[in-house]
Amino acid sequence: MESRIERLCVERGLKMTGQRRVIARVLSDADDHPDVEELYRRAVALDARISIATVYRTVRLLEERGILERRDFGGGRARYEPTEHGHHYHLIDVDSGRVIEFEDRSHEQVLAAIAQRLGFDLVSHRLELFGRRIAAAKPVGAPDAGTDAAPRRRKDRPA
Repeated sequence: MESRIERLCVERGLKMTGQRRVIARVLSDADDHPDVEELYRRAVALDARISIATVYRTVRLLEERGILERRDFGGGRARYEPTEHGHHYHLIDVDSGRVIEFEDRSHEQVLAAIAQRLGFDLVSHRLELFGRRIAAAKPVGAPDAGTDAAPRRRKDRPA
């Protein structure tokens, strides 16, 4: 079965070698934001012939074609996620490197209102929050009272 990223590659005219297919599947199956070295570890577990250079070239190509987005969550390594991933935001635990995705419609409304007030139509935005767990914090995904913020998916893998 063809993965979502494989389909995007074919739609955008990329030649799909066996190794690219493996890398595309690993990216499609990722429920976190892996860096290139983590992608390599996962891909080589499926096909031992894949080199780190192939992973780097493939990631760069997918980024150039608008299939992947590079994210910088600190820690000195770029991490990646599919471009067509919907409106969502990231909260990065600065101690563990864990990334929590969430959605917040009220945030989008405020940003659109600010842009309009300043005479612009908002065409894009990005939000990345960096924080530390509060000792008696609610479980991941439990919204505070009075907010529309809702978790998107849990990202339990450390950086």
